Formats: sequence, structure tokens, C-alpha cells
Amino acid sequence: MILIAAVWITLLLGLGGFALDRVLDETLTASFDEQLANNLNAMINSAELDEVGEVRLLRPLGDQRFAEPYSGLYWQVSGEGHTPFPSRSLWDRQLGPPPAGRDCRQPCKYEATIFAREPLRIIGRSVRLPGAAEPLYFQVAQSSRDLDAQRARTRSILFWSLSVLGLGLIAMAAFQSTYGLAPLRRVSDAIAAIRSGRAKRVAAQFPVEVAPLVSEINELLDHGDAQAEAARRHAGNLAHALKTPMSIMLGEARGRDDALARTIEAQVQVMRRHVDHQLARARAAGRRSASSARTPVWPAVEAIVRTVERLHNGRVTIDLAGDRTAAFRGERQDLEEMVGNLVENAAIHGGGRVFITIEAKADMVEVQVEDDGAGIPEAMRSRLFERGERLDTDKPGTGLGLAIVRDVAELYGGQVSLDSSEDLGGLLVTISLPRAR
Repeated sequence: MILIAAVWITLLLGLGGFALDRVLDETLTASFDEQLANNLNAMINSAELDEVGEVRLLRPLGDQRFAEPYSGLYWQVSGEGHTPFPSRSLWDRQLGPPPAGRDCRQPCKYEATIFAREPLRIIGRSVRLPGAAEPLYFQVAQSSRDLDAQRARTRSILFWSLSVLGLGLIAMAAFQSTYGLAPLRRVSDAIAAIRSGRAKRVAAQFPVEVAPLVSEINELLDHGDAQAEAARRHAGNLAHALKTPMSIMLGEARGRDDALARTIEAQVQVMRRHVDHQLARARAAGRRSASSARTPVWPAVEAIVRTVERLHNGRVTIDLAGDRTAAFRGERQDLEEMVGNLVENAAIHGGGRVFITIEAKADMVEVQVEDDGAGIPEAMRSRLFERGERLDTDKPGTGLGLAIVRDVAELYGGQVSLDSSEDLGGLLVTISLPRAR
């Protein structure tokens, strides 16, 4: 807006300045010519022929410059058969005849360069005086440098005046644009605060022009919350509706010892894994769609460490280090589910030592979980993200941990990667999640 206003103001002032410059130039030229014409008329009115037929002026012209040599203001009377009669200011120079082909019975105006380094503007007229056999040519000339100086001075004043005016108008347009769009910048800041978890609604007061936009944004946020709550409620209802029948089927199958019972038990376990995975994913998606939370990472991970250490009765040592101020832009429940799965896996499959590092980067926060177990070959690591996949079937578990961690992390725009731990020698799992400011 400011750029468009600046271009438009500059264009209009440029066109207006050019037109005004032309008008002022013509006005100065007309005023200049009028002074020459007045001197010419005064000279003609005071001219007469003496007794020998030469031209004489009854009264000297009033401007003193006509009497000063090379003053820049001159007059001259010339004609066929007459010796040129010049002003004293001409000294040893002459103005010359009228332009060829010009009929100067009416005043002729023209430019001449008959003098070195002194351009002239001349007005001349052919007049027959009483008693004269031929017309005489009366001329008044003035250096056009005086006119050029007036033009330059006027043009300079015009340029600087329009420049100041243009800068003032552009500054006013910039102020109006900045002040007028300030509420939209406040709306943008409010939305950024919602995304970072520092706010849940656009709550500030806004002008009437912006208030409808703010109202629509808040209504959209309310609608998203309602949909997320409905998704969480449906996920819970589905969990209760499915788990009870599956528990009954599993109990009935375990009460019998035949091939059909074992098949039913295995398939119910598969169904349970799929249901648990999809329900966890649905709950995370519902929370993510309406989440504007800001979760400090250190306290959440610290609570997980205490829980896992109690579950393993001191058989596992877990060390925690890194950035204590880092925050995750999401729900604490989802962070605990992701990191809890990683720490639990490291405690179960490792050799008894787990090291957790929290690191805050530009837009992401990383949680690294490494153990001192046997590690996993690189070619087999991708299999860990498959639902129900377990590389170590001797240890308890459903095989859903890393699959859930990956899916929830991706819902938040994060990712999970596997590597080898350089310090402990086991598996290094790094989870990257969006950072809250």
C-alpha cells in the first residue's frame, strides 16, 4: 500500500510539476518579452529624424543599463541608407539585421547568438518615421541569461517545494497504512500466541472493522474444540464397546484347550493391538486438532523417569540431562505417551542403563533416549515401526510402542529416527517435536 501510494504520488506530482513548470516558464518569458516591448515602444515614440536625416531619440530610455557598456540590455536603430544608431551599452558591437524572411511590421521576437558567450532575446519592429524614405528597424535586446537565471530559480523552488510536499504525502500515507493495519498485525500476533500455546482465544479489543474477523476466528476455534471433544468421546465409547466383547471372547478361549480356542485367542490379541493403536492415534489426533497447549518437557520426562524406575524396582538406572527450559507445543498426555514408550522399551530391552537428553533447537525440541542393550542392525530398524512387530519375543509387550510414537509425532509435525548409541552402545531413538516459545 505504501509503495503504491508512493508511486502514485510521485507520478501525479511529477506530471503536475511538469505542467506547472511549463506555465511558469511561459509566464516568465511573456513578462521578459513585455519589458522588451515596453522599451521598444518607448524608443519608437521618442525617435525622430534630425536635419541631416539621421535618427535621434528625444528622450533617453529610463533603464540605466542602456548607458553601461556590455550591460546585457541594448537597443539599436538601423535602416537602408542609415548608419546604425546603437545604445551606449553596445559600445563597439551591432545587433545586426532582422531575421531573413521575417515581416517585422509587427513586433518580431527571436533568439540570437551574435555575441560570443552572450545569447540574446531580441524584439524588433520596422517603422517608417515621418520624413523617412524607407522604414527603420528598431531593436531592443537583452541577454537571455537573465531569463535563464529566473527560470532556474523558479524551477529550483518548484522542485524542492513539490519534493517536500511529496515526501509529506508519502509519510502521511505510510502513517495511515501503518496505523490502519495495526489491528491486523495484532490479530496475527494473537493467532501466533494461540499456535504457540500462550493463549486459547483472540481476546483483545479491536476496532469495529476488524471485530467481525476476530469473532469468526474465535467461532472457528470453538468449532474445532467441539469437534475434537466429540472425536475423543467417540474414541472412548468405541474403546468401551470393543474391549468388553474382546475380553469375554479371550476369557472363553483361554478356558478351553483346543486348536479353535488358540486361534481365537491369537486373533483377539491381534484385534486388541489394532484397536489400541487406532484408539491411541484417534485420541492424539483429537487433542492435536484443538491443541494450543505448551508443555514443559523436563518435568514431564522427569515424571516418566520416576515411574519407570519404580516399576523396575531399581534394576534400571536412568540419567536425564539437557535443556530444562525447552517446551513442547502440544498436550502433556501425548508427550508422556511418546517418551514413556521409548523409555519403557529402553528399560525392558537394554542392559540396565538408560540415558535421556533434551535439546532445544530453532523450531523443534529433541528428546534422545539411548540404552546399553545389544542394539538393532540398521537393516532391521524400519521393521520396528510396523504395528505388532517385535524383534525380541522373549520380553513382554504388544509391539505397538514405536508405531504409536511415530504416528503421534507425525500428527504434531514431528518425526522419530533410530541410530546407534555411541556412549552406551545400544539403540538411540530421537524424537523431534515442535517447540513452543
